[in-house]
Amino acid sequence: MKIARFDGGRIGVVLGDEIVEVTEACGIAPGEWPPVGPVRLIRDFAELRPAIEAAAAAGERLPLASVRLETPVPWPNKIIAYPVNYHAHGKEMQAGYRATNQGFFLKPNSSLSGPADPVVLPNVPGREVHHEAELGIIIGRTARGVKREDWKDYVFGYACLMDMVVRGREERVFRKAYDSFCPVGPWIATADEVGDAEQLDFKLWVGDELRQSANTRDLVLDIPGMIETASAVMTLQPGDIIASGTPEGVGPIVDGDKVRIWIENVGEMTVDVVQGSEGATEVFAQAYVPPIIKQN
Repeated sequence: MKIARFDGGRIGVVLGDEIVEVTEACGIAPGEWPPVGPVRLIRDFAELRPAIEAAAAAGERLPLASVRLETPVPWPNKIIAYPVNYHAHGKEMQAGYRATNQGFFLKPNSSLSGPADPVVLPNVPGREVHHEAELGIIIGRTARGVKREDWKDYVFGYACLMDMVVRGREERVFRKAYDSFCPVGPWIATADEVGDAEQLDFKLWVGDELRQSANTRDLVLDIPGMIETASAVMTLQPGDIIASGTPEGVGPIVDGDKVRIWIENVGEMTVDVVQGSEGATEVFAQAYVPPIIKQN
């Protein structure tokens, strides 16, 4: 099942190029604040699924293009991200560490945006903002101390995710925390819809240029390992998002670009890039020196 959020917090099931609203069956009030309905939906999905499937079968189908898709989980408990989780990306960025010995970091929920929202570049002259294509892993159950062999029991589904970053040597979270720096969407594809998440191709384009192309089988710390590592440290909650890490090919985005991400069996989305006027900070007052020289 592909579960989307659209038009002010409504919930829909995506069927091909159409969508059927199932908000009432999910027990969600559109426009609620804070927008935690999707977290409850994920927690209670096993009980709600028959009603959702019945509503999807009987409801009116609308063209998917006629609605505004929104990020599917706007208020997760946390967003967990693994840095340098592909060897080739580590080499290109001259990083001597990997996710297996570095651990994870957290991105703020306020950085989340959806497939219809632009990435807004901050006003940081002398700095580049780079794209990073990643698989978003959506946790489905409260979890602590998960064993590798049990990881599938705790995954609700998957989404496309882009992790945007101001390049530099300052604190990683600071450079990745701007609003709109974590586009997630266009929906959640449930785990049974996706199949083997450890063998997924994915790609990212800027305009017509293919920048990134990889497969999840090449992760340094694989999906079972990411869940095991995160749950060893903290309790995972339904709706938590894990960003898998990005492969080689990261690069700058500028005003006017269109960035498209596609993940096999999950979906694809394209986001616009616009230059914003906010975001200037003393931290980025100096240009990044030395310049980024990616290694082959």
